[in-house]
Amino acid sequence: MNGRQSGRPTLEEVAARAGVGRGTVSRVINGSPRVSEQARAAVRRAIEELGYVPNQAARTLAGSRTDAVALVIPETEARLFAEPYFLELIRGVSAELGEADQQLLLTLVRTERERQRFEQYLAARRVDGVLLTSVHADDPLPDLVRELGLPVVLGGRRSADESAAFVDSDNAGAGRAAVAHLAGRGRRRIATVTGPLDMYAARARLDGYREGIAAAGLEPDERLVATADFTEEGGRRAMRELLDRSPDLDAVFAASDVMAAGARGVLREAGRRVPEDVALVGVDDSAVARLMDPPLTSVRQPTEEMGRTMARLLLRRIAETADSAAAVEAAPRVLPTELVVRESS
Repeated sequence: MNGRQSGRPTLEEVAARAGVGRGTVSRVINGSPRVSEQARAAVRRAIEELGYVPNQAARTLAGSRTDAVALVIPETEARLFAEPYFLELIRGVSAELGEADQQLLLTLVRTERERQRFEQYLAARRVDGVLLTSVHADDPLPDLVRELGLPVVLGGRRSADESAAFVDSDNAGAGRAAVAHLAGRGRRRIATVTGPLDMYAARARLDGYREGIAAAGLEPDERLVATADFTEEGGRRAMRELLDRSPDLDAVFAASDVMAAGARGVLREAGRRVPEDVALVGVDDSAVARLMDPPLTSVRQPTEEMGRTMARLLLRRIAETADSAAAVEAAPRVLPTELVVRESS
C-alpha cells in the first residue's frame, strides 16, 4: 500500500505521484497520442503504485465505447422531483438516447466528495459523454469533463461567454414578454421574483424584466426585485419581502412556475386577489401552471425539446470524437420561448 491511507486514489494523487498535470494523466488514461513517452511511463507507474481504477480503465485504454451517457444534475433529490423542469428535460434526453440505443446514467452531484467520485468514474471512461444542467457560474464540472477528454453539452450556460457547447432557451426574451404582457394589461407596479443570480438563466430573466420595464416606459424600482432560489418556499419568502417593501405592487413576474405557486400562496394569505389586485406570470408552462387557481399565465420554454437537442448534439460530438482527435465544438442552440396567457393575468 506504500504507506497510503485507505480510500480510493484520486486523479490529483496520480498526477502528483507522476509529477505531471491532471490533464496529462487524463490523456494517458484515454489513450491519447499527445503525451511524451516519459510522461506516459511516469503516469502508468503512478497508476500501478496507487491502484487507480486499474480494472475498468484497462478496458477503455483501447478506446472502446460504452454506449452510455451521463446526465448530471447538481441538485438534491427533493429539488429534482419537485421541479417540473428537470423531469421534462430527463424525458427529452431519455427519449432521444433510447432511439439511439444509448443507456442513460442519471447522476446527482451535490458535494465536493461526490464530484471527486464522479471524476474518478469519468476518468475510468464508463460513459462516452456527459450532459450537464442547472449550471452555476462557478461550476467546474464542464471544464473538468473536457479536460478528461470527454464530450460535454450543457443545458443552460454559466455565462454569456460560455465556452462549452450548450442548449438554452431565450431567457431574456421570457422576461421581456412577461413584462410587456403585464404592462399591456395596464399594470404599473410590476415586481419580479428572480432565481439565484449565480445562474445565467436567472440573471438573463432579470435582464429581460428590466428591459421590459424600460420598453413600457415604467420607472425602474429595485424595491420591486426580490431574489429567490427556484423553489416554492423561496417564492413565498420573496413575495413576503416584496409586499413588505412595495405594498402597492399590482403585478409579479416570477422566474419559474414553482416560485409563482409560492408567491400565489402568500398573496392569498395577504388577501390579494389574483388577477384583480395582483396579476401573476411564471416561466416554464409546466403542470404547476395549469393546475394553479387561477391557472397561471406562463412563458413556455420547450424543456423536453431542449433535452432532445442536448442529447442529439452530444451524440454527434461523440461520433466526431471517435473519428477525429480534435472534434470541433458544437454550435450553441438557443430555443425560442412563448407566452401562454391564462386567467392569472
